[in-house]
Amino acid sequence: MKKVLGIGNALVDVLTRIDNDNILNELGLPKGSMQLVGNDVSEKIGNALEKYEKSMAPGGSAANTIHGLAKCGVETGFIGFTGNDRVGKFFDDAMKSVGVKPVMFHGDVPSGIANVFISPDGERTFATNLGAAVMLNENHLTMDLFKGWDYCYVEGYLIANRPLFEKAIKLAKQADCKVVLDLASYNVVEENRDFLMNLLPHIDIVFANEEEAKALTHSTPEDALEFIAKNCEIAVVKVGKRGSLIKRGAEKVQVGVNKVNVVDTTGAGDMYAAGFLAGIIKGYDLKKSGELGNCLAENVIQNLGAKLKEEQWQSIKTSFRL
Repeated sequence: MKKVLGIGNALVDVLTRIDNDNILNELGLPKGSMQLVGNDVSEKIGNALEKYEKSMAPGGSAANTIHGLAKCGVETGFIGFTGNDRVGKFFDDAMKSVGVKPVMFHGDVPSGIANVFISPDGERTFATNLGAAVMLNENHLTMDLFKGWDYCYVEGYLIANRPLFEKAIKLAKQADCKVVLDLASYNVVEENRDFLMNLLPHIDIVFANEEEAKALTHSTPEDALEFIAKNCEIAVVKVGKRGSLIKRGAEKVQVGVNKVNVVDTTGAGDMYAAGFLAGIIKGYDLKKSGELGNCLAENVIQNLGAKLKEEQWQSIKTSFRL
C-alpha cells in the first residue's frame, strides 16, 4: 500500500472549558477569534488556566490529517519541529501511538501550543503560540527524508516560510512523491496568490474550500475546480452544505453531505483530506473517496477537538471496510 509523509507545524492543542468569558477579556482575546501570541502571553495564559481541567491532543493541520490517515490504516510519517519539553514528548508519543513514524527535529525553544478556550455556549477562542514549530527550515530537509514515500502532504500554513515550502515540494518531486496541498485558509491564499499560481503545476492533489478557491482563482467554485484540475491531477473544492466537487481529468463528481449535530468544526477539513486520500490509496473511485472524506469530517464536527472517538473509528472502519 502507498505511504504518506506529512510536513507542517507540530502543535499540541490544549482544550480548556471555561466557566465564563471574563478570562477572555482579561487576556485580551476576542471571543471566537484565532490569535497568534508570543511566549510571554502564552505563559500568562498557561498561568490563568491552571485552575481549569484541560485535555491535550496532537494538533496542527497536516499532523491532524496524518493522524487520521494512520487511523485509516495508511502507513504515514510526519516531519516537524518540537521543543525538548513535556509538550514535545507528548506530541511525539501521541503520533507514534497511532503508528505515525515521527521525523522530528528538536530544540530548546518551547513546543508550539494552541490554547483553545471553550466558552459555556460552545464558542471556541484560539490563542496559538507556534513556538518551536517555526524553527523547522529548509536546511533540515534532505532527499533521504522523502525517499520511499509515495505522497507528500503539505499544509498551506508552511507558505509563511517560502524557502521551506518550495524545498519540500522540490525534494518530494525529485523523490517521485506526489505532492498534496491543502490551501489552509483564504487569507494565506490571498497573501500568496501569485506564488501559489506559479507552483500549482508542481502539485498533484489540491484541497480547497469555497473561500480559498475563490481567493486563488477569483471565480466560482465550479470554475475554480476546472482551473485547478487543468493544472493538477486531482482537484477538490469543498462547498459547505453542498458537499464537495472533485475532478480528475475528464471525470467529475459531486459528493453530498449528511445533516449532523455540529459541536465544533475544528479539524473538519483536515479529516476530509485524510479520508479522501485514504480512499484514493485504497483504490476507491472519486465518489467513494469523497464519501469517506465526508464521513470523517461529519464525525469530527460532532466532537470537541480535532480527533474522532474510538467508537466512531470502529463504525467507519466497518462501513468502509478499512
